[in-house]
Amino acid sequence: MLIDSYPYLTFNGNAEEALNFYAAVLKADILDISKFKDMPPHPDNPVLSDEVQNMLMNATLQLTNGSYLMFSDNPFEGGQGYKQGNNVSVTLVYETAEETREVFDQLKVNGKIVMPLEETFWSPLYGNVIDQFGIEWQISTFVPGMMDKAE
Repeated sequence: MLIDSYPYLTFNGNAEEALNFYAAVLKADILDISKFKDMPPHPDNPVLSDEVQNMLMNATLQLTNGSYLMFSDNPFEGGQGYKQGNNVSVTLVYETAEETREVFDQLKVNGKIVMPLEETFWSPLYGNVIDQFGIEWQISTFVPGMMDKAE
């Protein structure tokens, strides 16, 4: 079962400024902020400059109607770097890994895998894919307590 869905907005180093702007304009609540320096250490993670470490990795804005917008910076060069036009994706959170895998496998047909399905520190199964129509999807499996939005 689909647990949640929301737009994910990506910025080029100014996500925190955008988050604060939209919070004020939309009279919304900032629920959480994590920066790249908050990532748990992992040998595959690149060494980040001080500037990048202080950028937003993830933030949640709750709108007055109860829905959410997610924010992140994407300062990385190369294939996954920020480009205007790739700065909005759709996130889908599923109850089980099987559902996550099923949706991801269908979206990747004639599309492009940005990040294959794998375990991350925020989800037991997460992947990122651009479908055949050019829409970017972030698909993940729910972790109890991780997205407890009632609090």
